[in-house]
Amino acid sequence: MTSVTTKTGDKGRTSLLFSRRTSKDDCRIVACGEVDELSAALGLVKAHLKQSEFVEKLTIIQNALIALMGELATLPEDGNQYMEAKFDKLTEADTAKLEQWIDKLELAGLSFKGWALPGGSVPSAYLDFARTVCRRAERSVVVILKNSTLEGSEAVLYLNRLSDFLWLAARSIDQTPTDQLA
Repeated sequence: MTSVTTKTGDKGRTSLLFSRRTSKDDCRIVACGEVDELSAALGLVKAHLKQSEFVEKLTIIQNALIALMGELATLPEDGNQYMEAKFDKLTEADTAKLEQWIDKLELAGLSFKGWALPGGSVPSAYLDFARTVCRRAERSVVVILKNSTLEGSEAVLYLNRLSDFLWLAARSIDQTPTDQLA
């Protein structure tokens, strides 16, 4: 059995894709960690919404985030190799799917007054937490774009729409009778 403990990161370096090594504080590694944290936060939401319509959507989002982490962990000079390996990549269709879900929630007539305070329910609080992690991940991706490139990436658009979707989903959950959430 292979151990998860490799000791290759003991000196503050870690791996990107294609056997590239970098510092653990490299902007790509920071962004990957924040996207991973976002996926974990979505897992917390799913654990509290066992029968909700959102569970399937959150699983689709988590799979898209895995693709995003692959993109983030690839240096520009390895972009062709990434494409040749046929790894998943975020597409305009992924962003469009989020926009459709947003439109559906808005058309459902969500109502709220003033500032929406997180904590109306455990699931909505986790959705709001995930939204804030999403915004942080988005800022980290912008740093990569300033320092390097993510040629042809949907990362910023996707994360921006995702935070909108998570905000609306939290408001929707707060307006759903609790007996329909478990």
